[in-house]
Amino acid sequence: MIPQRLARRPGVGRARLWLAVALAVAPAGTGCTVIQAFRPLPPDAPRDPPIAPTLSFKMRDGAVLPARSWLPPAGTPWRGVILGLHGFTDSRDAFELPGPVFAAAGYALYAPDQRGFGDTADRGRWAGAPRMVDDAAELVARLRAAHPGLPVTVMGESMGGAIAMLLAARTGPTADNFVLLAPAVWGWGQLALPLAVTLRVTDFLAPAWAPDPGRVAQDTYASDNVDALIRLGHDPLTIRRPRVETTDGLVDLMSDAEQAAPAVHGRVLILSGRRDMLVPPEATALVWARLPPSVRRAFYPHGYHLLLRDTDRALVTADILAWLAHPDTWLPSGADTAAAAWSADHAWQGKPNASAPATDLDTTGARPIWPY
Repeated sequence: MIPQRLARRPGVGRARLWLAVALAVAPAGTGCTVIQAFRPLPPDAPRDPPIAPTLSFKMRDGAVLPARSWLPPAGTPWRGVILGLHGFTDSRDAFELPGPVFAAAGYALYAPDQRGFGDTADRGRWAGAPRMVDDAAELVARLRAAHPGLPVTVMGESMGGAIAMLLAARTGPTADNFVLLAPAVWGWGQLALPLAVTLRVTDFLAPAWAPDPGRVAQDTYASDNVDALIRLGHDPLTIRRPRVETTDGLVDLMSDAEQAAPAVHGRVLILSGRRDMLVPPEATALVWARLPPSVRRAFYPHGYHLLLRDTDRALVTADILAWLAHPDTWLPSGADTAAAAWSADHAWQGKPNASAPATDLDTTGARPIWPY
């Protein structure tokens, strides 16, 4: 039975999460298994029937990225196109809750499986940050060609947010807008040295190792939406046993995104939640402090890591839609005001955030998951 309280002491869930990783990649015989935090359910848990892709993108090098799309209903004027980039271990299904909302507002949302994830041919392998950013740039160009005259927005969640941040830091034309949802920015410089060394050594010795992760830390949640967590765990496209090389590559990506923050340019909105148990507040504060002042910031006191799947996701989607339509006006939820207050307390100092208030939540049947 999973405890009903999501958090008890500041940092406990995150520390236990990374302790599980450190112990998991230790030598055999420790009784632990690898990357416990990445898998929501045991291997024998049931899976949902797969949802077929709406379309597939064939990239210039021949790779095929299956995708789902949500298009504006008949009679709804098209206002723009959104490229949705999912998080680590996740898939194109990451946008099945917000997709219809954006479509109803006139924004076509295309969500591909990124290389190494979902139903791609190299599922489980790490393609590398440069390749994934190149894919995003190519997809933006493809969407521009398919929908001439419409603005293109790159909306990335967690790992996808880090990729979108790297794309926004590139020179030359890319997307018209970038929406960074709790971007994964916890790089090597902020990892504990024993963990960093252990991960690097294990990646060198056994990069393909992906043993049974076992049970996940019980007090670390990516969202307060239990149904969404269960759906994520039962989704056949979710990777339950990531290889060590993909974890190592993820940290490389997070480090790259952190370093690229000062070069980010264009119209950018970054969103974070106070109850994010996966990206440490000090990592978020550091990146917020490095980002140019022109980047719009939104902060949600009740937001978790998966902001577009939280029970309060309507606030987030409404803010994104308002920002896309009127980027210079206040956000409807007041999240930009909250961001200014949080930045004053944390961003310039890089201080950890205060602990999230304990919240009663019936989590029967759910498991925490870490879909960076």
